[in-house]
Amino acid sequence: MDRKAPQFSNHGCRLNAYETEAMKELATKAGLDGAVIINTCAVTAEAVRKARQDIRKLRKANPKARLIVTGCAAQTEPETFSAMDEVDVVIGNTEKMQLETWQGLSADFIGETEAVQVDDIMSVTETAGHLIDGFGTRSRAYVQVQNGCDHRCTFCIIPYGRGNSRSVPAGVVVDQIKRLVDRGYNEVVLTGVDLTSWGADLPQEPKLGNLVMRILTLVPDLPRLRISSIDSIEVDHALLEAIATQPRLMPHLHLSLQAGDDMILKRMKRRHLRDDAIAFTQEARKLRPEMTFGADIIAGFPTETEAMFENSLKLVEECDLTWLHVFPYSARQGTPAAKMPAVNGVAIKDRAARLRTAGADQVAKHLTSQVGRAHQVLMENPRMGRTEQFAEVVFETDQTEGQIVQAKVSGVAGTQLTA
Repeated sequence: MDRKAPQFSNHGCRLNAYETEAMKELATKAGLDGAVIINTCAVTAEAVRKARQDIRKLRKANPKARLIVTGCAAQTEPETFSAMDEVDVVIGNTEKMQLETWQGLSADFIGETEAVQVDDIMSVTETAGHLIDGFGTRSRAYVQVQNGCDHRCTFCIIPYGRGNSRSVPAGVVVDQIKRLVDRGYNEVVLTGVDLTSWGADLPQEPKLGNLVMRILTLVPDLPRLRISSIDSIEVDHALLEAIATQPRLMPHLHLSLQAGDDMILKRMKRRHLRDDAIAFTQEARKLRPEMTFGADIIAGFPTETEAMFENSLKLVEECDLTWLHVFPYSARQGTPAAKMPAVNGVAIKDRAARLRTAGADQVAKHLTSQVGRAHQVLMENPRMGRTEQFAEVVFETDQTEGQIVQAKVSGVAGTQLTA
């Protein structure tokens, strides 16, 4: 009888995508056939709605398949998904990374296996160091170094989906990256839920900067190391030193800013004020003039007035942010912010649009400033690659996928550079 590989649908962040790749390996090793697995996101109410929509769509397309739901939304509200007629089994974020879970699901389990397998994520103290050696294009790989979050921002449900912060030991990370370089990867991206908390649960409590310097020292053949989203207030001295002295650390950081008004930041229970964000971006640019920044910003957080929003809007220019991720505020049941006085939905939508326009203007300004400059471009496919600052570059002729190409920028086409 022909065996049908399980089908996966991934929602949400890069870490979720990483774990979906790991689950594919676990499911294959367990001999799971023909199932449909949805890895959900819980970051907004809209993300949960999209997951439910996807489940209904996948059930319609696969009427006889076993349908399994996992991920952050499954962890935070398992009852929502177990109540859906389309769903056979719900498994939590810890369970999804365990081989025995998939072995238990590989038999004809309906009616025999627990329909909901979701344990207390807060009791988990380790992050699996046995995950896959990264994933991505043939040029760029992602390595999980941390999971969970110890902070309790008032708008965020993620700690309840991911648990408390826990780190992958540096030796395990270095070994993974060495294997990736041996397999031909030219860029590695460190990823996690709260990257700057890496090391707090390890002996001697090393900082993220220590990990970065260790990787660059012990893996000298790695051409490019990139860091995903960080909390700027928690950046340590060693990371600043790496920014200043290590050209193989890419000059692009994505900052978890969320707002640019001090009162809103306090109500969000963030750990920084607007002046801290401005000071960090100025210091990082002083150390590395070509540094570019992306940022997460929420539009319409509860109690946000027009004047408060204007402070967030002004922060885009004051920090010279280039790549924005704009989130219209969406109440998450169970979070303190959901009980705060809400902003009118029309105003939220308008503010999000204005932030996106400001972001688009910043991107255009950055791209224009690159014309005539030479870049080391990492090719993601034969005609498109990315600069050190993560801008896309399109070529007129084919290049070698996965290779780093020296190129002079000739112009701008929409949101891309040309070379």
